[in-house]
Amino acid sequence: MAFTLAASVLYAQTAQPVSVGQAAVVAIDPAAMQALKDMGSDLQALKRFKVATELTGERVLADGQKLQHSASAVLYADRPNKMRARMISARNERELVYDGTTVTLYAPAQKSYSTTTFSGTLDELVNRLEQRYGIDVPLSDLFSWGTPLAPLDKIESAMNAGQDFIGDDLCDHYAFRQGNIDWQVWISVGTRKLPRKLVITNRADEARPQSISLIEWQLKPTFSASTFKFTPPKGSTAVELRVLDQK
Repeated sequence: MAFTLAASVLYAQTAQPVSVGQAAVVAIDPAAMQALKDMGSDLQALKRFKVATELTGERVLADGQKLQHSASAVLYADRPNKMRARMISARNERELVYDGTTVTLYAPAQKSYSTTTFSGTLDELVNRLEQRYGIDVPLSDLFSWGTPLAPLDKIESAMNAGQDFIGDDLCDHYAFRQGNIDWQVWISVGTRKLPRKLVITNRADEARPQSISLIEWQLKPTFSASTFKFTPPKGSTAVELRVLDQK
């Protein structure tokens, strides 16, 4: 990951260096683990919010060359059981609507939509869509952090990497290792401990591809009556939502 000179200077001014000896002795910093727990508690305490993300990811070719791609998403949530999400990339656009009893997935380019019934909470919905249909909800970690769906006992190392500004927000920067994944999270310093940036590195691939998500929050959104209702656009077609092969 490349940094500008200015960013490098800023990091040098704010981050606390950790020696190799320290890292070996203190593999898991209890304060870093507590920061994850505090963030999870604050995320689960949010009742109504709008959150947007800009994602940059990498695809590695057979010869090791990396190609970068980008996507964006915006999500509206009204706990315990209402959500609307829109995901956009150059190749695909999807919209997901959940009104508490029905889930709808809409593909504007194909003018098609699929529906299924569901009556659980948002974290249960996210898990159900992934496990049964292979559908990834954007920012799904926001619903699992702080719940049994995101246990912390598999984390192998955890450290405080200093502080950085994400936009105008001062954030504590933490780094974790879990299996073949290294991941970093920047958590806002303030009344609410919310994630503002997330970086995931795949160590199973020698090229170490990364995904980077910048996260913006709106904690007092105004929702209209139609926010969590789906009305099929004129000319759209209903199609069956395919279930994953469970074998």
